[in-house]
Amino acid sequence: MDIYKKRSYWKIILALAGITIIVITLLYSYYLSSNLAKNEDKNARLYAIALRNFYEDQDLNASFELEQEITQNNAIPTIIESELGVLQGSNFGEANNNDQEYLRAVVEKLEKNGFEPIEGDGYARKIYYTRTKLYRLIQYYPYIQMLMVISFIGFGYMAFGRSKKAEQNRVWAGMAKETAHQLGTPISAILAWLENLKLTTNGNEAQNDIIKELEYDVNRLELVADRFSKIGSKPELTKSNVILILEDIKEYMSKRAPRRMKFDFPDPQSTPIFAQLNEHLFTWVMENLMRNALDAMGNEGFIKAEISEDTEWINIDLSDTGKGIPSNKFKAVFQPGYSTKKRGWGLGLSLVKRIIENYHNGKIFVKKSKIDEGTTFTIRLPKTD
Repeated sequence: MDIYKKRSYWKIILALAGITIIVITLLYSYYLSSNLAKNEDKNARLYAIALRNFYEDQDLNASFELEQEITQNNAIPTIIESELGVLQGSNFGEANNNDQEYLRAVVEKLEKNGFEPIEGDGYARKIYYTRTKLYRLIQYYPYIQMLMVISFIGFGYMAFGRSKKAEQNRVWAGMAKETAHQLGTPISAILAWLENLKLTTNGNEAQNDIIKELEYDVNRLELVADRFSKIGSKPELTKSNVILILEDIKEYMSKRAPRRMKFDFPDPQSTPIFAQLNEHLFTWVMENLMRNALDAMGNEGFIKAEISEDTEWINIDLSDTGKGIPSNKFKAVFQPGYSTKKRGWGLGLSLVKRIIENYHNGKIFVKKSKIDEGTTFTIRLPKTD
């Protein structure tokens, strides 16, 4: 439906906007860090020149106040190597400024990365320097910002999604219960009219058969109303034979399907397979899937149901030979409002998913599908002892 296309477009637009913001932030941070690096290189060379001039003009045993002033006004982490190979650090912290092992490790790392020290004279034979803390913060800032933005969006999306889902559940439950209530009155009236018709048949077998089928359909309407009334409430699950339930569904649907439609379901006499089910709701699920299959095939086709077991699940595969589903719509078919029918509301498979996952702790998904070849839905139900 158009609503899902528009939603996809908005997701793409938002994603592109987010990428644009991140790219601009990265480029701007790169611009700032590049300029800061140039200034630091310049300041480091000025620092080296200042020290060189100091040692050329001053006696080493003279006052060191000027040297301290030069050093303190330099915020760049620097290492001075003397003629004797002794290292003197600055802006590495009091514990590390005179730690020869630590300073030597820094020098080796710089040389390994291709750093060329500033050559000096006298006491300051070589001067090494690294980037300031401010430079590193500017470099890491866009990544920290990106992580924070992504985390904020992620948490916001999760919170919004849960709130929206809870609201949808309340709407579903209210709508379903109101539907069940509204169905009650016409069903009661139809039952009364059927009782009246029985009195007018005068033993006509054909008419009695028609009335029986009408009664059966009205009973199904009552069952539908009961199903709707259970939406939003925790249904009671009982240990049920899945094979027999599938057989009942097949019998009901085959009488209402085109004559050239074929069904292949498990033999009702085969070994029982039990699962914890609410039979009314589970029957609703299977009927909905089969109606969709019948609509997809038209007047002729084949519907097959298979049951298998593994260590944790009972697997029910329902296959048809209909129009198929595009691979990019395997998840979308379960979204409320999605429908390929002109008159469809797109609520059937959404309710199916809710019934299986929320009420039966199971799973349902499109196992496989090919255009103009058919579709297989898989339902997984937890095994029971």
